[in-house]
Amino acid sequence: MIHRKLEKSMNTRFGQGKVILIMGARQTGKTTLLRELLAGMGQAQETVFLNGDESDVRALFENISSARLKALFGGKRFVVIDEAQRIRDIGLKLKLAADNLPKTVQIIATGSSSFDLANEVNEPLTGRKREFRLFPLSFAEMVNYHGPLEEKRLLPHRLVYGYYPEVVTNPGNEQEVLRELSDSYLYKDILTWERIKKPEKLIKLLQALALQIGSQVSYSELGQLCSLDTKTVEKYLVLLEQCFVIFRLGSFSRNLRNELKFSRKIYFYDNGIRNSLLADFTIAETRRDTGALWENFLVSERMKKLEYDCWLGEKSTPEKSGSEKSASGTRPHTWFWRTVSQQEIDYIEERNGTISAWEFKWNSGMGSIKKYKKPQKFFEAYPGSSFTLLTPDVMEDFLLP
Repeated sequence: MIHRKLEKSMNTRFGQGKVILIMGARQTGKTTLLRELLAGMGQAQETVFLNGDESDVRALFENISSARLKALFGGKRFVVIDEAQRIRDIGLKLKLAADNLPKTVQIIATGSSSFDLANEVNEPLTGRKREFRLFPLSFAEMVNYHGPLEEKRLLPHRLVYGYYPEVVTNPGNEQEVLRELSDSYLYKDILTWERIKKPEKLIKLLQALALQIGSQVSYSELGQLCSLDTKTVEKYLVLLEQCFVIFRLGSFSRNLRNELKFSRKIYFYDNGIRNSLLADFTIAETRRDTGALWENFLVSERMKKLEYDCWLGEKSTPEKSGSEKSASGTRPHTWFWRTVSQQEIDYIEERNGTISAWEFKWNSGMGSIKKYKKPQKFFEAYPGSSFTLLTPDVMEDFLLP
């Protein structure tokens, strides 16, 4: 099952003389997508696949020259370098290839961690690349696969097991697959590249984060829980973010004195990975943390939607100066909002100068909804802002294109 939006967007960018970078966690389908895409184009015979995890491939690129690049790949249509972050100075090697191979040769590099590629690729490849981020499967993709009714019926299941492709395609074996993903793949790049000597502290940090999704996190408190200093905590969080395990959401603050200005929340890109870290696969209907899982699900799915909308340059993706650019579009700014007195809004976006706010509620019963009161101070401070109370009954507009 491949990511159709990436396939469509990449097709329009082949043959433009740019290196295509596909970033994303291991086991999200990057290699499968490329193999199926190129085979569907009838290009399987004109493609060379290299894997940076293999020692001979790394040795090949160790002292490679422009002449050797031309001899090896000049007659091919596509050159795919999987797990490119494993190759030393890969950014310079890709720049050399982009500058010296014929424009008819399309170079594609994939990476499961951006901390090496970000340092080595972005500068050498300025003006020479198109970058995409690939995530586990999304709610929108599964709706396209078997319709909105079936996918919404599976929502409690998705809250627990998430959307990794191998999890979705192995019903009944989700726990086993997730444990293998967590043990074998999740930390591979961090442990390899950063030479972390005490991985048990990294695991403990992740478990602490898993217990705090949807809540503000304090680096100093996390450090105390894991016996790490604050700088090390922040370093590990950056690495986990660059390895596509977690992402951070900052706090919105402009007009009110008592708004929290420097707080942050941390979410997991996949609910299944989060639950695997805690070894808790209890069904959603009986869990005490279902509300937090619902929030993590919605925010992570929204991040996927915004990223994929950017790939296609869809009009639904707003443009704003200073926003994060991705491929052909521009992402909006995103935050949560909270005051010292604990008034809060779960999620905020700014769209062309207009602020939109959402509050997430898993329990869609009328009693629960009636009890909720909008924080009026926010709307007094930011007039014209829209507000939506998001429940499973009305989630489609938030997550579907």
